[in-house]
Amino acid sequence: MASHRKPRSRIPAPLTGHGRRTAVGFTTAALASVTLLSQTANAAPGDDPKPATQSIDKVKEKVDTLYHQAESATQRYNAAKERADQQRGKVDKLLDSVAQRTEKLNEARRTLGAYATAQYRDGGMARSAATLLFSNDPQDVFDQSHLIDRLTGRQKQAVDDFQKQQASAAKERGKASESLASLTASQKQLKTQKKTVQDKLTEARRLLANLTAKEKARLAAIEKKKAEEARRKAAALAEKQRQEAARKKQQEQNGDSGSGSTAPSAPANSSKAAQAIAFAKSQLGKPYVWGATGPSSFDCSGLTQAAWKTAGISLPRTTWDQVKAGTRVSTSELQPGDLVFFYDDISHVGLYIGDGMMIHAPKPGDVVKKAPITEMPIYGSVRPA
Repeated sequence: MASHRKPRSRIPAPLTGHGRRTAVGFTTAALASVTLLSQTANAAPGDDPKPATQSIDKVKEKVDTLYHQAESATQRYNAAKERADQQRGKVDKLLDSVAQRTEKLNEARRTLGAYATAQYRDGGMARSAATLLFSNDPQDVFDQSHLIDRLTGRQKQAVDDFQKQQASAAKERGKASESLASLTASQKQLKTQKKTVQDKLTEARRLLANLTAKEKARLAAIEKKKAEEARRKAAALAEKQRQEAARKKQQEQNGDSGSGSTAPSAPANSSKAAQAIAFAKSQLGKPYVWGATGPSSFDCSGLTQAAWKTAGISLPRTTWDQVKAGTRVSTSELQPGDLVFFYDDISHVGLYIGDGMMIHAPKPGDVVKKAPITEMPIYGSVRPA
């Protein structure tokens, strides 16, 4: 199975240095390799087949690199989508707040308008003066004056309320405008990353489409050999893990933690890990789709996020954030349920199930499957909290 990661662009600052792979485009050199393959396929029986093998290796390396780049771009897409979704939610709340503030402002405006209309109709203080001059009952004048004072106070309160609501509405509209601008920027990044993923996958498909049937068979043979080697390494790793576990158990029984040894990592919550693994197993065979989080398809981090969610633990969306969500453990201390991350750019993740094996969503055109963790370079592992 071909690798499928890409060099990383720095999004929520992954924990390593720069990815070691270099971005590779669909170049004339790649076309030349395909042409060479076609030529060697028609070579005479006595010709040296070595150049064909070398060209297939180059094509495989280029395809692997393109898949790697596509998955790194997928993580950037996931991060941009998460930001856009969060920003969209914030904008919706702010727009609701703006609507509420506008209604309060309109209510204050109506109240103030009512006072202004009454004052215009009644003649304001001129009416009050006439009442005072022609009244035969001083107490009646006092009661009316008191009422006028109260109305004047209410008018002042109406003015103050109007000004307050006007300022609040303007402030909320400003916040909404800023959030809309941020949402627009996030959507632009989302569009850019989507195009990057699609372009990389298109390039990989072009390379594979140009292979002849014999060349595809040779490529499949290389893949098979690589998978067998990964399984051998996984079996050796599993045996090493068992020996290490037995050694530690013996030390504990002897009351000896080991001179100068590091403290063992916290044990995994076997019940929750079992739930996460059971979910992942139930997804076997579902297609990889970049940016997908289920239920019918997944990308790598979408699968691990969904698996641990069933166990009541919320993981972040991207591999770059998931690698920070728990306790770091060494490869020799891996336990079922741990997350294993791959490549220097931390662009891929799988769910460890024991015996050197994991369940993961590999790459476009593939499905959720079990695979040795040794088929890709391991960056590090995390035990979800």
